[in-house]
Amino acid sequence: MREFLKISLILSLLGFLKEMRFIEPFLTDYYSTNFENVTIEIINQEIFPVGTYSHVIQLLIVFLITDYLKYKPLVILLGVSSAIVWGLMMIVDGKFGLQIIEVFYGTFCACEIAYYAYIYTKIDKENYQIVTSHTRSAVLFGRFFSALSAQILVYYKVSDYRQLNLLTFIFQVFAAIWSIFLIPSVKTSIYFHRDEIEKQHKKLNAFKLIWEHFKMSYKNETVLLWSAFYAMSFCLYFQITAYIQVLWLTIDDNVIWNASVDGVLTLLSAFSMLIAGKVHIAYLQQRTPTILILILICIFKGVLLIFAATSSSLLLCYILYVTYGILYAFSITICAFKIAENITEDSHGLIFGFNTFIGLSIQTCLTITIVSNGFKLGPIGQYVTYGSLYLVLGSGYLIKLLMEMLKK
Repeated sequence: MREFLKISLILSLLGFLKEMRFIEPFLTDYYSTNFENVTIEIINQEIFPVGTYSHVIQLLIVFLITDYLKYKPLVILLGVSSAIVWGLMMIVDGKFGLQIIEVFYGTFCACEIAYYAYIYTKIDKENYQIVTSHTRSAVLFGRFFSALSAQILVYYKVSDYRQLNLLTFIFQVFAAIWSIFLIPSVKTSIYFHRDEIEKQHKKLNAFKLIWEHFKMSYKNETVLLWSAFYAMSFCLYFQITAYIQVLWLTIDDNVIWNASVDGVLTLLSAFSMLIAGKVHIAYLQQRTPTILILILICIFKGVLLIFAATSSSLLLCYILYVTYGILYAFSITICAFKIAENITEDSHGLIFGFNTFIGLSIQTCLTITIVSNGFKLGPIGQYVTYGSLYLVLGSGYLIKLLMEMLKK
């Protein structure tokens, strides 16, 4: 087996294992029915926001130290923190306990940037597209398998929510063990561990080199264009998926099919990522068609979310959410390898980390102003706002395109 395929397989299996979180499709219902004095409003405004704040703070630290620690320790922390989250859920009680869990969940989410950036440190640039699609598809196939299993177990009353949580914990322990013993170490890195490439970078010190790569990357208009899309899409996707169960409970409290919806979404999203990795999109090599594609994607996503938020039918909301998720999976995969192929090799942790940090910073602002404080909008108002933000982003790209056309 070719070396890059071997590494891709190992990382893909880790991605699959870490997504074996069977309780997640029913998490909001589980919190509200199994923990003392925890209501839907408390979950929406006081528990889930802690995860957002924890994520953004820890991500700032993670993307600054990823290179220094040479990736693998943070991939291990990803597996260990996930096991801690689902282990704690079996022993804590009440709002404060759930907020502590959200802090560790923020650790898990922050370390995912090391997992996704790691692949670019071990393979050649010509294999970026295919390996990106492999690892991201494996993550989605994992979500599909766990969601389908959870749906079957709940529907046929084989397991209750607590048993689903125990099953989740077991698989997260497996993921932690896999990350410790099977993920290959990175011997060198571009900033702090440069034994083999010292001459290439003329003995620049680490922090100066970081700044040079940062400037070089964002001076590239293609990187800047796709990074803006990456940050905003990342922000809104995580905000939407974090609170979607609250919206579903608002429309209809009979949410027994949540896991099926997650399963369908992840399976179709995985296939869309594989397609994104296989199909060569010639238009993306040209600037004007690229901006047009971004405009259309943003507008379509915005319309989907607004219709989902204002729908009185849970089934229609499910369908619109799945369509949105498929489009996100396809577009973010293209976005990831378009950025990767236009930046300096080995600076992927820096650039993807910064893009993710910007996205999370925006998400934190949204959480403070829209959800937990500020306007304190209900689920419907929140999702209309998220859809509107996509329309604003699409309008921004449209204005930029018109300005470039006028200059010609």
